[in-house]
Amino acid sequence: MSPSSTRPRSAAAPPALSSRAAAVGGSAVREILATTARPEIISFAGGLPAPELFDVAGLARAYEAVLAEAGSAALQYSTTEGDPGLRAATADRLAARGLPTEPESLLVTSGSQQALTLLATALVEPGDTVLVEDPCYLAVLQVFGFAGARLLPVPCDEYGPDLEALDDLITSARPKLLYTVPTFQNPTGRTMPARRREGVAGLAARRGLWLVEDDPYGELRFEGEEVPRLTAYAAEAGAADRAVLLGSFSKVMAPGMRLGWLRAPEELLRACAVVKQSADLHTPTVNQMAAARYLSDCDLDAHIGRIREVYRERRDALLAGLPQALPDGSGWNRPEGGMFVWARLPDGHDAAALLPEAVAHEVAFVPGAPFHVGTPDPATMRLSFVTHTPDEIAEGLRRLAKTFA
Repeated sequence: MSPSSTRPRSAAAPPALSSRAAAVGGSAVREILATTARPEIISFAGGLPAPELFDVAGLARAYEAVLAEAGSAALQYSTTEGDPGLRAATADRLAARGLPTEPESLLVTSGSQQALTLLATALVEPGDTVLVEDPCYLAVLQVFGFAGARLLPVPCDEYGPDLEALDDLITSARPKLLYTVPTFQNPTGRTMPARRREGVAGLAARRGLWLVEDDPYGELRFEGEEVPRLTAYAAEAGAADRAVLLGSFSKVMAPGMRLGWLRAPEELLRACAVVKQSADLHTPTVNQMAAARYLSDCDLDAHIGRIREVYRERRDALLAGLPQALPDGSGWNRPEGGMFVWARLPDGHDAAALLPEAVAHEVAFVPGAPFHVGTPDPATMRLSFVTHTPDEIAEGLRRLAKTFA
């Protein structure tokens, strides 16, 4: 007998959920992953790092060393700001890529997704306007939706936000912040070039809004020249006091460790630390210490180099097969790194309506419409290339072609 069946008939119904919980929907990507988890399905849907590339042995040694040498500390509560060794190692990595950073400017988070939640809580009042790229990383719509933000899309081209449109939106909407993924963006895979980054940073400096740069994919470059982070251009433009950078070890170390970080000016960093205290006190100590030990004992850059080689082969396999898999008149981009290809079917096609047919052929993708804050484009789709081997990708594309037969 269920507990609800024993409630007296005169008992009142429980209070309703919060309006935020009722208004903000679930992640379309997560829902697709739940329905396509069968092992026989070749999925281009999730942005899941290739598990066979995890350095399991190296991470196991790091955990063993930490537990053997400092087990009591590793299993104890820790400071909210994060393990000093991991903050120092992360600061060194940022400095090596051209962004001088002090460990005290960093807050360790439980994945960069938590960093977004901390920022939204610390910065956004209900009704505040937040600008996002269109299309946009899906989970950020949930985060700022729960904060009660008014989300406005910034028109974008193949290089990112249109500067004139962005300037007009800043003038008319008076936003609190702009959220952007400048390098290998999710979902489009595009990268904002240097001149465009200079323009965005300049607008942030002149107009006074917060600039939030999310960089989970920046180290996964396969070709082309590395572009300095948007945060670096913000510093040059005199906007260092309103520039925030988010990063993660999920794509280059292991997502299950749930390790991210937030780089921010002192006052905002302190506010985020207070919010984190109320959320989870601190990110698990043993994971932080093991990551710091791994960075000390192992060559993460060499490991990332191996990941890049494999992912480049998989991107090339996907691009090579798309002409035969998608209908005539389709188009797609060629990302220089990251995890995603953005494709568009010919006018009249609806990727969401086609998804059940694709799943029936044991292949999956993510329709592009949910990523749009403005008018959705039903013909778009996101394809992740990192999880499967080139042979599996080729087979997946053969199955996908049957969807359009």
